[in-house]
Amino acid sequence: MPNDVSDDTKPSRRFGFWRSPLARLLAINLAAGVAAAVLLVGGLLWLNPGGLRHLIFTDRSPGTALGLLLFGFIVTFGSTAMGSAIMAMGKREADDDKPRGGRRLLAQEMGRVLRQKDSAL
Repeated sequence: MPNDVSDDTKPSRRFGFWRSPLARLLAINLAAGVAAAVLLVGGLLWLNPGGLRHLIFTDRSPGTALGLLLFGFIVTFGSTAMGSAIMAMGKREADDDKPRGGRRLLAQEMGRVLRQKDSAL
């Protein structure tokens, strides 16, 4: 019948993007960055350094100035939070005391070899 409810068990494409762990990680950290930006702009307006609050709210269009200030803070802190989350993904908690990184610089390696030769003499 045409009015029967279909029994499709396909996942909804609408929420399929949020099932990805990376997308959730980025969204959560973006929200944290936005919250930090809003708190910092609110703190700037509350503290009024250099008469910033007075300068913004006596303008003909304070919404524009406040929006631009907030947008700059959101871009800065949102991207910082997202970037730090991405960079911390490869960190293992069990290996915190071991040195990480790529190859040593040639000068460092040569210094180590020369110190070993000097101590052997």
